[in-house]
Amino acid sequence: MNIAFSPCPNDTFVFHALAHGLIPGAPELNVTFADINITNTLAADQTGPEVLKISFAALPWVLDHYELIPCGGALGRGCGPLVLTKEGGQSPSNLSGKRIAVPSERSTAYLLFRLWAAQKVPEGVGEIVVMPFDEIMPAVQEGTIDAGLVIHEARFTYQNYGLSVIADMGEWWEEDTGLPIPLGAIIARKTENTSQITEWIRESVEYAFAHPNESKQYVMDHAQEMSEEVANQHIELYVNEFSRDLGDEGYHAIEALLTRAADEGLVPKISKDQLYSLKKD
Repeated sequence: MNIAFSPCPNDTFVFHALAHGLIPGAPELNVTFADINITNTLAADQTGPEVLKISFAALPWVLDHYELIPCGGALGRGCGPLVLTKEGGQSPSNLSGKRIAVPSERSTAYLLFRLWAAQKVPEGVGEIVVMPFDEIMPAVQEGTIDAGLVIHEARFTYQNYGLSVIADMGEWWEEDTGLPIPLGAIIARKTENTSQITEWIRESVEYAFAHPNESKQYVMDHAQEMSEEVANQHIELYVNEFSRDLGDEGYHAIEALLTRAADEGLVPKISKDQLYSLKKD
């Protein structure tokens, strides 16, 4: 089975068992490691593998051809994207007309940023520049970008670049809605046995929780020069009960985000039947 996900610790931790033939009955896994902007594009173009990790924000463009797998993804609290600048003590209004780097135009991070900016930067930001997430902080540090919207381990390392937080998108979303933040989704082609794929992924998640040290080498081999301490923090933040199953609260958060974004004209309207197709009763 072909799958594409990021080399980030949460994904390698979750998929370690499946990728190493440790799940009985599961097929051999052919893994492509790819940035979220790449997987979002592959899913929208229908040119990617059978299973992908994408942004929840990209779901409205792919649900005609893929189903949302209700486990293995990233959703939680206290794990939202950050808006960073080189200068400390700035208010959101300082972003007016500024050049902002984002990890993907169809990322959950950028969708949250657009909803937040509509409230907090009424005059509007300036140019939006898409770049790989690991290049954003260096660009802000070097001054080629005025501010950056960052995800993943940047929550733990932005101070190393001398950067400051203007806003936490997750904190804003949780205060505004009371809901967790839907970040990364696992999807599978409708032409596949998506119920069986769900079970394999769920078993891989459970294996990861039951044997947390077995995946350590795999995680660090793909951690992009990240320290083991930061990799562990990353896993603890992004792998949780929602990784086991989205549940009622997880689905509610996804529907709330995409419905609100559709009402603002930022994404196409979603079909609830498609969104909930694999939800457990």
